[in-house]
Amino acid sequence: MSTASAAIAAPAHQRSRLGARFRGIKLLLPTLLLLTIFFLLPVVALLLRSVLEPTPGIGNYAELLGSSTYLRVFANTFLVASVVTAVTLLFGFPIAWLLAILPKKWSSLLFSILLLSMWTNLLARTYAWMVLLQQTGLINRLLLQWGIINEPLALVNNLIGVTIGMTYIMLPFLVMPLHATLRAIDPSTLRAAAICGATRWQAFSRVLVPLALPGIVSGAMMVFVMSLGYFVTPALLGGPSYMMLAELIAQLVQSLLNWGLAGAASFVLLVITLSLYAVQLRYFGGARTANGGR
Repeated sequence: MSTASAAIAAPAHQRSRLGARFRGIKLLLPTLLLLTIFFLLPVVALLLRSVLEPTPGIGNYAELLGSSTYLRVFANTFLVASVVTAVTLLFGFPIAWLLAILPKKWSSLLFSILLLSMWTNLLARTYAWMVLLQQTGLINRLLLQWGIINEPLALVNNLIGVTIGMTYIMLPFLVMPLHATLRAIDPSTLRAAAICGATRWQAFSRVLVPLALPGIVSGAMMVFVMSLGYFVTPALLGGPSYMMLAELIAQLVQSLLNWGLAGAASFVLLVITLSLYAVQLRYFGGARTANGGR
């Protein structure tokens, strides 16, 4: 009887597991539908236009990757994204560390100020930087009054302006994941390093940075990938000399009506972005999980 009961109970258990899986799939259906409509279908349509317009083939990709003008746009895009990521990390790490070690009251206040900057309209923030950085702006006037410079500096329509504006915008996206990682580090680890004779620089470079590496990589990757596809700030602060890929795509669509080449440029940017994300998951996903579960 026990064997027969087990034989009857086994299919019932399997049916309950199948029912639970089916219910889980039903809950995911709205999300999958939204992703299909608003992400997958547009990407497929863009890919089809890139190989079908104006004539079928890979001519758009050959033109995009074979033209020195377009390759310069790619170089500008990666240059700006790299510089912005480096400068954001340079300023973001001390801010994240300060938020991690301050008392909760002050940390919450500063974190709220940081989030408030994210909620301000992007276009308004960019125009504010245009006013501040122009030759008659506040920054140049202060530098002239203090005698630091003899003539106004060129801070807009160049890499400097783009870097300043985008670093300000990207800073919260690096600070938030890095702050979470730094908060998870046990302060006694640094005290133990000091007791063992480590200098401040050694404790920072050999203890703190390796422990914070998952947050550094996550934040830096987020900033770099977002910078690759940024449009408003580089267009307003960078000028034609530092045109980025997003600006090129906008020009191809709005001015030249060249949807095929714009689709090819968009698909190349998408492939680069997904490849970078895959590299992060492959080499740093496990480290992040281990650090979170430590």
